[in-house]
Order: sequence, then C-alpha cells, then structure tokens
Amino acid sequence: MIKIGNINISKNHKPFIIAEMSGNHNQSLERALEIVDVAAETGAHALKLQTYTADTITIDKEDGEFFISDPSSLWKGESLYNLYKQAYTPWEWHKPIMDRCKEKGMLCFSSPFDFTAIDFLEDLNVPAYKIASFENIDLPLIKRVAQTGKPIIISTGMASIQEIAEAVEIIRSTKNEQIVLLKCTSTYPATPENTNIITIPHLRDLFRCEVGLSDHTMGVGVSVASVALGATVIEKHFTLRRADGGVDSSFSMEPEEMKSLVVESERAWLALGKINYGPTDAEKKSLVFRRSLYVVEDIKEGEFFTEHNVRSIRPGYGLPPKFLEIIIGKKAKQNLTKGTALRWDLVG
Repeated sequence: MIKIGNINISKNHKPFIIAEMSGNHNQSLERALEIVDVAAETGAHALKLQTYTADTITIDKEDGEFFISDPSSLWKGESLYNLYKQAYTPWEWHKPIMDRCKEKGMLCFSSPFDFTAIDFLEDLNVPAYKIASFENIDLPLIKRVAQTGKPIIISTGMASIQEIAEAVEIIRSTKNEQIVLLKCTSTYPATPENTNIITIPHLRDLFRCEVGLSDHTMGVGVSVASVALGATVIEKHFTLRRADGGVDSSFSMEPEEMKSLVVESERAWLALGKINYGPTDAEKKSLVFRRSLYVVEDIKEGEFFTEHNVRSIRPGYGLPPKFLEIIIGKKAKQNLTKGTALRWDLVG
C-alpha cells in the first residue's frame, strides 16, 4: 500500500481516480478553475496538471522531426513548439488551481518535464508526481523525482519490460518504494483492442508495486474492467465538454462519464470480494426458494410414491431433488395431502 495525501492506494481500498486536465483549460484560468469544480463534483479524487513550457520540453523549430506530419495524428500540421505553447498550463496558474482543489477536497499534483519543474512543484509541496509515458525513459528526470521521497506514478506507454525495470530500479536506488505503474497505450484515443489490460496483474507480479491504468479509450468500460484485474489507480483525461475543443478534448471524459467511472469502478472493486462457494449470508434467506420434493397429489398410507404424485418443485422445504429416484417406488408411511414437503420420516 502507498499513501498519497490522505488517500490509501491498495487492493483493499476503492480505486484512486485521477482527472487529467492537461491542456483542456484552453488557455483560460477561469475554465481551469471550473474544471476543478466540476471534477470535484464527479467524485474524482485528484486533479493532475502538466508542468512545462514549450521551451523546457522542445525547441522552437518548425520543420523536420519537429513538425507533425503524420496524417493520423490529432495534431497534424502543428510544430511541437506551437502545440506545447497551446497546451501548457502557465506556471502562475498552478497555485490557484491547487488551492481550488484543496478547497474542494481534491488532491492535486503534476507531471514535471524537467528539473526546473520539479523544483517549482516542490515549492508548491505537491503530494505526488506523475511521469508521463513519453518521459518514462528519462532516467535522470525520474531519479530527481524519486529523490523528493514523494510517491511516483509512471505511465508505461510504449515502454519495454527492460525500460520499465530501469525506471523502477533507479527509483528504488533512492530508497523510494512508493511506486505505481500504469498500463498505458500512447495513442489518442486508444482502441480497446490495443489496450491489453491483461498486462496489469503481470505488472504487479513482476515489479511488486501498485498498478493501474492510464486510459485513453472512450467510455468507462476498459477502466472498470481494469479494476477486476487489480488496478488500484485509474487516470483519465477530463474536460467540461468535448465540443469546446482543445488539444486533448477529443479523447477526454465529460462530467457525466467521470461520475459513472467513479461509481462503476467502486462497484467493480466491491464486487471482487473473496473466493467464495456456497450461499453467502445475504443469500441464505433465498435457500427456501430452491426446488425440492413435494407431494403433488393426495397419497394414502401404504400407497407408492410415483412420478405423478411426487415432483421437484419450488419452494425448498422438502428433500433435495437428487433423492427423487430413491423415493419413487417406496411407500408412504401415512396419509399425505397435496403440497406436503417430503421428509425421510414420511417414506417407508
């Protein structure tokens, strides 16, 4: 188990739900604060930011590999620099956003993208850090985060087992054991068939830490299913309305969907329970509605039981149906009326 703020994260606690604001503030602090308010209303436990500037994450170059030309990309036709200028959260907004989260009873933390971001977030005393999928191979960044002693959530999108192992090893080399690994498919949006959530229990077994899902699919189905596989943390991009546009809006959840995720993921967690056979305490009162053997025609003392005067019917106060073949051909010890539940003391 690890603890982020006042929230315990383990299989023994309901899933920890993170609403990722990313660039969905659309460069409006007022909208960012509204996202906080609405996210809190949905029941999400935390809001996550991203802490970078265009200059800390890339360089100002608009051609070659710094230009997005992939026709399948949501951001085709943008340079990396201009994309990040649109998407970044101004650093002076972080404190008011975090203060609003605190007012609303939510945790707030961020993904740093360079050392200056870590120093800035430490000054704000964030309760945890998130490493984005595209940074999960940046071992110097991860080590610096680990040295804060705070919990670290790492998206594993695109990472091989070896790359994940290197990240986990460098965290543990700092004596920090507060690690959550999130299964992630780094496509936007991701399709269910490319999500491979069966990897989640394998991640837990392999790295002996908490695990979860950074989910870029649409809807709540994949996230809810991940809980059954042991996910204790779920992260989803969040916006007020996809129709408002924005760099990440097309694959972000709307408020009613986030509410559904909070409710349904907890239901999935509650349903896991423990390995159990036989009636639960709640089921015991229903045992009487099982089938059992009843007299279905009046029978006189000494008369044979037959398939016509004894049947397996509901309710369940008589002998179990498995004894029907033994009962047939035996005699009644007394007069029996239709509707009598068969007992052994009535059988000769």
